[in-house]
Amino acid sequence: MLNPTGIQYELVRGTARAVITQVGAAIRELQVDGVDLVQPYPATTIAPFGAGITLAPWPNRVRDGLWHHDGEPQQLDLTEPELGNALHGLLRDRPYDLIERTDSSVTLAATIFPTRGYLFEVATTVRFELTGDGITVSHSLRTIGDAAAPVAVGSHPYLRVGDVPIDDLIVTVPAGSHFETDARLNPTAETPVDGTRFDLRGGVPLRGLALDDGFGQLPAGVATSRVSAPDGRAVELWQGDDYRYVQVFVTRIFPLDGEVISALAIEPMSAPADALNSGQGLRWLEPGESWELSWGIRYTAPVK
Repeated sequence: MLNPTGIQYELVRGTARAVITQVGAAIRELQVDGVDLVQPYPATTIAPFGAGITLAPWPNRVRDGLWHHDGEPQQLDLTEPELGNALHGLLRDRPYDLIERTDSSVTLAATIFPTRGYLFEVATTVRFELTGDGITVSHSLRTIGDAAAPVAVGSHPYLRVGDVPIDDLIVTVPAGSHFETDARLNPTAETPVDGTRFDLRGGVPLRGLALDDGFGQLPAGVATSRVSAPDGRAVELWQGDDYRYVQVFVTRIFPLDGEVISALAIEPMSAPADALNSGQGLRWLEPGESWELSWGIRYTAPVK
């Protein structure tokens, strides 16, 4: 039997349960009170559309997989060949090492070694810890090479509210700006959302909504996006102050067990698409310097 997601780490705390994968350090399952908070998928399936994976040392896309460092071109492998981009960093298909494990938490680690287009060495860890109502995900990155390394980080969860169809949900994202893109989904401008269809701050029905778009200008401190069901239940994704950007992706062709379903990804990101070129949100870690940041998912339900 195929096992493309590697070792599975099942976490339990009260009524909260999660399954974390060795490959890609992904959240494959997450439930509270038996309610799915993310779109689950089989361990025998490569994470569909990057479901739940960790994105480092950059999230989203690098245009043409090409950027420059000290005046020299750096050519990354084109991992989104149909659009000619380098997508979602260097760890999405990598197995992580187990560092620490408890009943309700797991810490995984992977090293980014110098490779084509990214000549830096960075140690990364991801800690997944269940809370009473969801999960907290904490990332750390540390340059272990002898040169400052450009880094950004993101994650790719697909949110659900149990078995409520995606088209019956309302999505709310507290972003003040939207990234316009070209046909290859690379940013061309950042513009205010006011008065546009990209203003998701007041809540927008997902029925008929088409998005694969980046957003910025999140409120200071912890920013919280939300998907809510007609019965008052909701799933919230919060992102700490180092996560200043978010990607919202609605797909009607998410592959699952031989079927095709609709799915919604809300992706916390410390930098927008093509940050290796624009420098926007990009952080340069000096040798020995560390950076820690966190985000999480929680479930809310009406009081009965």
